Amino acid sequence: MRLRTLTALFVAAFVLATLLTGYAMFTASRGAIVRLVDRRIEAVSDAVLENVRPGDAAGILAQIREILRRRDSGDIGFELRDRAGRRIGGNVALSRAIPAGFSTISHNDRIEGLTEGRAQAREAGGGLTLITVAETEPIDGLAAVRWRTYLLGFGLIAAVGLAGTIAFGVTVRRRIEEVRATALAIIDGDLSRRVPVATQGGVFAEQARTFNRMLDRIAALVDGLRHVGNDVAHDLRTPLARLRSRVALAAARSPGDEMDAALEQCDELLAIFTAILRIAEIDTGDRRGAFETVDLAALVREVAETLTDVAADDGHRLTIARLDEVAIAGDRQLLSQALLNLTENALHHTPAGTRVTLSVEADAAAVRVVVLDDGPGIAPGDLPTARRRFGRLDPSRHRPGHGLGLPIVEAIAGLHGGTLELADARPGLSAALVLPGRERVSPNAVIPAEAGMTKANDLRS
Repeated sequence: MRLRTLTALFVAAFVLATLLTGYAMFTASRGAIVRLVDRRIEAVSDAVLENVRPGDAAGILAQIREILRRRDSGDIGFELRDRAGRRIGGNVALSRAIPAGFSTISHNDRIEGLTEGRAQAREAGGGLTLITVAETEPIDGLAAVRWRTYLLGFGLIAAVGLAGTIAFGVTVRRRIEEVRATALAIIDGDLSRRVPVATQGGVFAEQARTFNRMLDRIAALVDGLRHVGNDVAHDLRTPLARLRSRVALAAARSPGDEMDAALEQCDELLAIFTAILRIAEIDTGDRRGAFETVDLAALVREVAETLTDVAADDGHRLTIARLDEVAIAGDRQLLSQALLNLTENALHHTPAGTRVTLSVEADAAAVRVVVLDDGPGIAPGDLPTARRRFGRLDPSRHRPGHGLGLPIVEAIAGLHGGTLELADARPGLSAALVLPGRERVSPNAVIPAEAGMTKANDLRS
């Protein structure tokens, strides 16, 4: 669930709980007032009837007049009715019949000076009914004032809670964005990036420190591995180069198949170490500072032109399909190497007569440079092996190569903020360099071209 949605749900639940609490308190206070007024009505009606014989209308009216003379009874009303419900006397005149027991009355009962109140109807003997009325709202508009008071009070509570929730949400979002920005920078190769630590301390600062310590440890391990690989490659490449020179000199003096085979083995070992150093160089991200605008459609045309003549010897067909004229910021040399690797990889591992298609497909989200062939392809279960460094599939183990072609392409894609996607084309393999979308510089252009294709070096892992 998204943070914004979670925050909105929490705020809605908090506001609803506040409103329900306010309503409950309003209802409880109103109920308490009603109970107090009912007890007062009952006490006053008892005082009217306690010293009067049942059914004595004159005596009851005399008691009512006596009670009304008291100062504390100004908000009390009485009405005496006979068996037929006709009014006999009292200081109020109700416009409707009142049921036995307690009931609520309002300004609709047209009692002068009364906004809201309670009434009790009880038998007074001889078919007489004594109705006693008392106000529950001694001041006009008191209910509205009470509503405004509750709304204001609980509204302020809700506002404070809402402000606190928003502030908390903003803080959490900012911390998440800081961690996300750091993670993206590390993905792009900047292993020195760290999460900012708040100076005032707190749980977020402690979390950032822990996260940064973890990154320090990871960076140290990665740096150690990188140095080991680089040092081994550097240290061994020099003696291997010397060895190759001696083997070449010996082959020149004493030509033979064994000497030629030894020379080829030396070349292959040097190629492996060169590829390892190349991957290490790309992974550092240092070349990102020299990015320039690269026209991908033009780059695809150049690669196709480069491979056209040499590819025909193997009987392959090269087709340039969809070409969206689009430019991105990148390293032209590395992108050219990646495209060459993918194209040669398709040629090296497909039989004669296979069609290989190059295309550039751009939309608002991404740019895809696709190399598609209709050869035997790679089984879905073997795709992870093909992407792994030194990964060699069984059909290609008898061919020259070292299994570093696709890892180099993947490193180049990562340098440009993209990925390498391998998928079953049914038939064949689809290898796509997926790069972040950039502004299109011209309309789509579809350029057909067919040519043969050449042998590759070593590139389908």
